[in-house]
Amino acid sequence: MSALDRIWNGWRAAYVNELGDRPTGAGSVFTQILASGMSDDDANIVRRGVHTFVILNAFPYTSGHLMVLPYREVAALEDLAGDEAAELWATVTDAVRAVKSAYRPGGVNVGINMGRAAGGSISEHLHVHVVPRWTGDANFMTAVAEARTLPEPLSLSARKLRDAWPE
Repeated sequence: MSALDRIWNGWRAAYVNELGDRPTGAGSVFTQILASGMSDDDANIVRRGVHTFVILNAFPYTSGHLMVLPYREVAALEDLAGDEAAELWATVTDAVRAVKSAYRPGGVNVGINMGRAAGGSISEHLHVHVVPRWTGDANFMTAVAEARTLPEPLSLSARKLRDAWPE
């Protein structure tokens, strides 16, 4: 393997280290963001409901990659109360509408990874991914250099999605 086989994303080290260094009882990174006092703009929170909120993925697969979460930190769908579950799914539907309006993708992935074995990197706080996708877009850089290229900053993605959110 030559030195040209990788494009290193050194900025991810802080995120990976933060996951391992989190003090016991501090809650998920999502709970910490909610408790931080950051503005929604600074936290890239796109929408707030009574029981749920929508935040941009800080390490997105593509521009517009959202996550819909309950405020309450629960690990599994079956841990949600009825009103939380109802709002979660209604918000996922609105997130899909906003992504379609803001980005005009060819399709949208909606998914949950419950538990570490299922690929959940923050498995203690249930979150539903909403990811715009385009036919033929395999993200060339990922295929050749294990890196992703994103055409816009998170702040612009958040603004576009807030503007496109259904009323």
